[in-house]
Amino acid sequence: MAHNEAVDVVLVGAGIMSATLAVLLKELDPAIKLEVVELMDSGAAESSNPWNNAGTGHAGLCELNYTPQAADGTVDIKKAVHINTQFEVSKQFWSYLTRKSTFGSCKTFISPVPHLSFVQNDDGVSFLKERFKTLSKHHAFSDMEYTEDKATMAEWMPLMMPGRPADEVVAATRVMNGTDVNFGALTNQLLKHLTSAPDAQVKYCKRVTGLKRNGNGWTVSIKDVNSGNSRDVDAKFVFLGAGGAALPLLQASGIEESKGFGGFPISGQWLRCDNPEVVKHHQAKVYSQAAVGSPPMSVPHLDTRVVDGKKSLLFGPYAGFTTKFLKHGSFMDLPMSVRAGNIGPMLAVAKNNMDLTKYLVSEVMQSMEQRLDSLRRFYPEAKAEDWRLEVAGQRVQIIKKDPKKGGVLQFGTELVAAKDGTLAALLGASPGASVTVSIMLELIEKCFPNKTSGEWAAKLAEIFPAREKVLETDAALYRKINVQNNVALELVEASNETESYA
Repeated sequence: MAHNEAVDVVLVGAGIMSATLAVLLKELDPAIKLEVVELMDSGAAESSNPWNNAGTGHAGLCELNYTPQAADGTVDIKKAVHINTQFEVSKQFWSYLTRKSTFGSCKTFISPVPHLSFVQNDDGVSFLKERFKTLSKHHAFSDMEYTEDKATMAEWMPLMMPGRPADEVVAATRVMNGTDVNFGALTNQLLKHLTSAPDAQVKYCKRVTGLKRNGNGWTVSIKDVNSGNSRDVDAKFVFLGAGGAALPLLQASGIEESKGFGGFPISGQWLRCDNPEVVKHHQAKVYSQAAVGSPPMSVPHLDTRVVDGKKSLLFGPYAGFTTKFLKHGSFMDLPMSVRAGNIGPMLAVAKNNMDLTKYLVSEVMQSMEQRLDSLRRFYPEAKAEDWRLEVAGQRVQIIKKDPKKGGVLQFGTELVAAKDGTLAALLGASPGASVTVSIMLELIEKCFPNKTSGEWAAKLAEIFPAREKVLETDAALYRKINVQNNVALELVEASNETESYA
């Protein structure tokens, strides 16, 4: 009887998550044999593609929804601090890789771009002032600047200030050491680096059609979408990092931990400007507040994006709804994901989130003129001919069981792993890409506990001199690591501040 092909690890999906995990595993164990399988004909074709992805170096510097305000006016900065230190962990990994000859230049995927927050009206200004006061006391945000002076704001964001009413109440904060990250370029660089090593393959135009328990691992059935040929691969560990397609694959695995999870797909659209005369006047990422009653994913922002060396502006997002789980998916994705175990939570979410449904319908029904009206609240003198609509990727938000409400819609990411550590899946969306490295480290610690505390410990300490918890509390170490990362990634010039990792 013919034996199946055998590998140590199969990773489904060639996006930023799988690429990061595959490279990390290969660094920790160069002898590991792994295969990445991807449905599309290239890497980073779905959510990791820069035009599908709003994730542009989220570091908690400007995203106002990461710092909620309580009824007493105090601002909670825990989430912003955590995301900031997670991004520093990502930068440590990329810094480590830049020292390898097979990795290539960091300039292809990361660029320095200031991060700003901008608010309007008295309530907005009061919130931003309190946010600044609280955040700037923390070492990760000590460089933040605050202003209510319109002349200063005109210097910080020259595109956004002309044409505003003279009596408009506005304020802004700025952090100069923000970044723009092209996660599509980074993903493909990681995949190229991966395949320069032995026993590491990336195979495109392949669909996973089955997952079956097999002794201490899994048999993965893989179909070639061009030839129709199928093959079975035995793997000790399987990672489902296929964006929106991760949920149906997780369900197909039948693991106990998959029960009760559902997905709610939300599509996105952007206004995009490539006119160099406009683009040159806005070199920043500027985030504002979502309209009252709007969901967190609706936070408006005007972003400088650097893709293949060329700068563009994106404004949005404008939400939409489709039953597809992937941009290139099927309209049957949502109905086919309904199971006996998740229909209760999904119905509860539908009943409790009518406002979200109405919001999505209203967003889909908007005309181009209405979208431009939203842009003009940011950029009053915007001209219609400079902007075009760009369809973004799909985001499948997590639906999970809740003892009180029956089911809740969760905005964020969730790692779901089998109890025996042989299979794991990543569900959800933002701030996903920016904190990929932290999420994949969590996965490795969860699924390979004996190795992370044993033979992989020294290598992990070499790649990651400081993890999130210590970066949150040790100001001197944070500054040292931050400077080292920024120099290694060519975000700043080397200076006397820089110390060696030794």
